[in-house]
Amino acid sequence: MPALTTYTTQVHPDWVDYNGHLRDAFYLLIFSYATDALMDTLGLTCENREASGHSLFTLELHLNYLHEVKLGAQVQVHTQLIAHDAKRLHLYHSLHGVDDAKELAGNEQMLLHVDLAGPSSTPFTEATLEKLAAILAEQADLPRPALLGRVIGLPPKKP
Repeated sequence: MPALTTYTTQVHPDWVDYNGHLRDAFYLLIFSYATDALMDTLGLTCENREASGHSLFTLELHLNYLHEVKLGAQVQVHTQLIAHDAKRLHLYHSLHGVDDAKELAGNEQMLLHVDLAGPSSTPFTEATLEKLAAILAEQADLPRPALLGRVIGLPPKKP
């Protein structure tokens, strides 16, 4: 199975900056909507959140801007599950033009399953764990994203 296509949209006029490019904040908005769609795929729907009092919180993310995205562009997000444990989910979203393999931006995320009453971390349900395992198995042959695990920083100065 290829990465899941989790979100598709057109770049709106109010999403574009003074350079005619998608504003940096709106890349994250697009990736956030893709995370919402993934939650639905995993059964963590709005109705489920209301009934269980559980949701996903973002612990950390990295966002890489690779190519220009302009007004009116039709884009989609592909989502690859990297790993999970009892409470956390590691994923990678990539932004592409519709029907275009070129990656326009990449977004790595670490999410935590949370009981909203605490709030405190809580294990995924068996049903969610089964869905995660099934997607991971289907995506087992996907290559590791090139930008996964990057660290931001300047190289040390040479003496």
